[in-house]
Amino acid sequence: MASSLLEQLWARIAPAVKGRAEASGDMTEIKMIVGLGNPGREYAGTRHNAGFDVVDSLARQLGVDVKKKKFGGLFGQCVLDDKTVMLLKPQRYMNCSGEVVATARGFYKLALEDIIVVTDDMALEPGRIRIRPKGSSGGHNGLEDIIARLGSDEFTRLRIGIGESSEQMATDYVLARPGDEEKELKEKAVEKAAQAVICWVKEGVDAAMNKFNVRNNA
Repeated sequence: MASSLLEQLWARIAPAVKGRAEASGDMTEIKMIVGLGNPGREYAGTRHNAGFDVVDSLARQLGVDVKKKKFGGLFGQCVLDDKTVMLLKPQRYMNCSGEVVATARGFYKLALEDIIVVTDDMALEPGRIRIRPKGSSGGHNGLEDIIARLGSDEFTRLRIGIGESSEQMATDYVLARPGDEEKELKEKAVEKAAQAVICWVKEGVDAAMNKFNVRNNA
């Protein structure tokens, strides 16, 4: 009788215990991939949404639906090389991305080294990508808000080059869709960035930088 009661009690509390263990990372290593962009159809395909595009590419490759509403973003997860991989697309517009990232990080008690943020970068020419383990926002408002909310800039970021225009204001340029030639470069960079993120998950940031921070990576 006592054994039966204990089994019933464990059956009730086991899911909660398992959930807390997973959230704290006790059961498996967790990696969070954050793609930055602006929500809404009017922003789909714009230069500024390169981070969203990378998460979408990863979702296709890994067989993940990034549709669950969680932490103020769209969320999905899977397992890759015995690591739990979380994909997150903040839905509070680019300049307010930090609250979403900080909330998710706090819930799962993630170390900063287990977070990678993917974003566009006007300082890189179209088609190039660059990975850094830490650093300033470089004037990117989404990164700036994340740094402020996390209280640190020591998280990995992957930047996708979109170039800049001498004919348009920066805001107009990043919120516009690229022309055919640039679009092709962007699509190649997005796929390369997805590969780089997978490398980061499997092998770490140093390996990813060595393999993907090369001049001809477009």
